[in-house]
Amino acid sequence: MLDIKELYLKDYIDQEITVSGWIKNHRKQAHFGFIDLSDGTYFKGLQVVYDDNLKDFEEVTKLKLGSAITVTGKLIKSPKEGQTFELTMTSFVLEGDCPDDYPLQAKGRPTREFLREIAYLRPRTNLFNAVFRVRSVAAYAIHKYFNEHNYVYVHTPLITASDCEGAGQMFEVTTLPLGEKPDYSKDFFGKKTALTVSGQLQAETCALAYKKVYTFGPTFRAEDSNTKTHAAEFWMVEPEIAFADLNEDMVVMEDMLKYVVKYVLDNAQDEMKFLDSFVEKGLIEKLTKLVNSKFTRITHEECIKLLLESGKKFEFEPKYGEDIAKEHEKYITEYFNGPVFIYNWPKDIKAFYMKQNDDGKTVAAVDLEVPEAGELMGGSQREENYDKLIARMKELNMDTESMDWYLNLRRYGSCVHSGFGMGFERLLIYLTGVDNIRDVILFPRTPKNCEF
Repeated sequence: MLDIKELYLKDYIDQEITVSGWIKNHRKQAHFGFIDLSDGTYFKGLQVVYDDNLKDFEEVTKLKLGSAITVTGKLIKSPKEGQTFELTMTSFVLEGDCPDDYPLQAKGRPTREFLREIAYLRPRTNLFNAVFRVRSVAAYAIHKYFNEHNYVYVHTPLITASDCEGAGQMFEVTTLPLGEKPDYSKDFFGKKTALTVSGQLQAETCALAYKKVYTFGPTFRAEDSNTKTHAAEFWMVEPEIAFADLNEDMVVMEDMLKYVVKYVLDNAQDEMKFLDSFVEKGLIEKLTKLVNSKFTRITHEECIKLLLESGKKFEFEPKYGEDIAKEHEKYITEYFNGPVFIYNWPKDIKAFYMKQNDDGKTVAAVDLEVPEAGELMGGSQREENYDKLIARMKELNMDTESMDWYLNLRRYGSCVHSGFGMGFERLLIYLTGVDNIRDVILFPRTPKNCEF
C-alpha cells in the first residue's frame, strides 16, 4: 500500500496501486463520480474516479464525507488541467463509515471559532491541515539549524522551584489538599514548585559545559489574558551560547530566523501557497522579503527618539525608560522597511539576569521586531559577574539562597554568554498568517478553556 505523497515523488502512471485515506469531497453523477481522497501525507490529496461499470457502483455512491476507505485502481494521467493524475477505481473497502451528523459535512467554510469547539477534528480541514504541517516543518527546521551549528539539545525540567522571569505568573504544582494554608515542607518536593515559564536558567548550566545548547519544549504562564497572542501553554525555543556577547547573539537570532523561514518556504510549498491564497495575501512575498533583508539595529533610546520625532500621534505616548507598544513596533518596522533589533533596554523593565551596561541605566538586552507581527524574539547578554548579579538580585529583593546554584555558575569558570527566546507559536502566527495563537496550537489552553 502506498502513501499518496509517494505518488507525487515517483512515476506510478499506468500501474495498479492501492491507497487508503479519508473522503474530503464526493461529487456524484448519474453514471459516474469523483472522490477527493486524503491520507494526510501530502496536502494535495488524490482524485479517485469511478463509473457505473464498477461492480459496486451503487455502494460507492453511498460513501459519505469523512469515511475511511481503501481504494485499488489504475493511476492514469489526468485530462484535467493543473491536475497531474487520477486513480480509476476497480475496487474499494469501507474501513470506517461516517454518519450524517459529522460536523464537517455542512456546506460552506466553517468559521475558526466553530472549529475551536471541535478542535479534535480541525486537522481534517484544509486550513488546519496546512497550519499543523507548517508547524511540523518549522519545528524540524529549528532542530536542523541548531544541529548543523554544533548545538546540543538539552531537556530542561517542566517542574521548577525558580521563576525565571520574576513575574510570579506560574502554575503551582502541589499534592497538598486544597483550601488549607500550605505547608510546603510536607509537599511532594518539600518546597513550593510550579510549571516552568522558561528553561533558560537551567540551559545556562549546560551552555557553560557544551558552549552552545538550546531547549525547545512546552512552557506555562498563568496570565489571565484573552488576547490573540497569549496562551497558558506554549512552546519556547531558547538557545544559550557561551563566549558570545550581545552582538553575536543578534547574529544568531537573525541567521536562525532566516534559515527556518526559508526552510518552510522550500519544504511546505503547497501549504504556503494555500495560506497565501486563503489566509494572508502576499504571505510568501512577505516571508521571502524577510529572508533577503538585512536586519536594522538601533538602541532603545534611539527608538524612543525616533518615535517622538516622528510627528505621529500615538495612542500611547512613547517614553524613555519605558516599554514600547504594538503601535510603536509597527511604526519602527515600517520606518526601516524590515526587521529591527532594538537593544540596550532600560534595566528597570528587564529581568534580573541581564548584563548591566556601563551607564548603570540599561542592560544588554534585545528584542527583534518584524513587520506586521511586532516582537518575535527577545534575548540578552547574561550577567557573568558574581558580585554584580547578586547585587541586582538583592536590589530586587530576590531569594539568593534558593538560587545559589545559578549564582555559582559565576564562580566556577564564568565567561561572557548570551541567549534568546522565541515563542514558537508567535513564529507560526508570522509564518502562516493565522492571527490567533489558538489556531496554531492543536489544543489551546487559555483562561477558562482546557478542553480535549
